[in-house]
Order: sequence, then C-alpha cells, then structure tokens
Amino acid sequence: MLETIKESLWQQFGAAINTLGNAIEHCPEAVWQSKKRFFYIAYHSIVLADYYLTIPAPEEFHSVLPFSFTEPDEIPDGVVGDMVPDKHYTQPEMLGYIEEVRAKLRDVVFSLSEEKVSERWVEPSGDMDYSVLEILLYNLRHVQHHAAQLNMLLRQEANMRSEWVFRVEE
Repeated sequence: MLETIKESLWQQFGAAINTLGNAIEHCPEAVWQSKKRFFYIAYHSIVLADYYLTIPAPEEFHSVLPFSFTEPDEIPDGVVGDMVPDKHYTQPEMLGYIEEVRAKLRDVVFSLSEEKVSERWVEPSGDMDYSVLEILLYNLRHVQHHAAQLNMLLRQEANMRSEWVFRVEE
C-alpha cells in the first residue's frame, strides 16, 4: 500500500512541479521583466515548495535563491507573503531551482516509511503542525494553486498557457 501511495504522490506532485516549471518556461521575457506579480508568485511557489520539503526539520531550510523578510508596510507591490527575493532572478535560475526541488521531492517521497509519514513537520514558529504526509499534500496543493495563477496571468498578459501535465515527466 505504501509503495502505491509513494508512486501516486510522486506522479501527481511531480506533475504540479512540472506545471509550475512550464508556466515559468513559457512566460515571454517581456512579461517576466515587466509584470513583477508573475515573478513574485513563481518565486514564492518554488521557495515554499522547497521549504515544505525540508522534512522533518524546516528550521534547517536554506533557499537556493536567497530572500529577505520584509515588514508589511515595506512589501513591494505584487509580492506574495513577506519573503522578498534578494534580486529579480532570471527564468533559467528559477528553472534550475525547480530541478533541484523536483529532485528533493523525489528523494523525500521515495524515502517515506510507515513511521515517517506519521512524523510531525512543525514550523519553528509553531503556526503549522502537520504529519509528514499532510505537509506533502498541503505543499502539492500550494504549488498547484500558484501554478494555476501563473497560467491565468499568462492568458491575461500574453494570450498563452502551458499544457496540462497529467503525470510527472521524468
């Protein structure tokens, strides 16, 4: 049973990561540079996907593409949350990060055991306290939510979209 869950989780979560990557890859350079909201949503999505995959100790998380925390009154327009990237990263930088997160996801999913899925993933602030299985499902939903936002922005700004991903493409 656990092997079926791991394979299904990998196939569907991997598909969500690929959907996010496709939206970033298909974004025209002009939109990437001028529509900061697109960049911020993409950045937020991949950094938090990486963070939520830091199992079981999120306090050990270190982003590949650095950011700073900003006070609410200083958050630039379009920023999602309070994480402000240290710079406007390029699409190739973001796609490289996605590759690293996909590899991390694969390692996490296929290292799951009966005991591991029930362990607790607790954010240092204590605001989030989930089983490892639940944080993986939460993370999948978070990635897919923002991938859908990016596809909506692609439609609005460039009259284009990325293709639906049924299962992870290796």
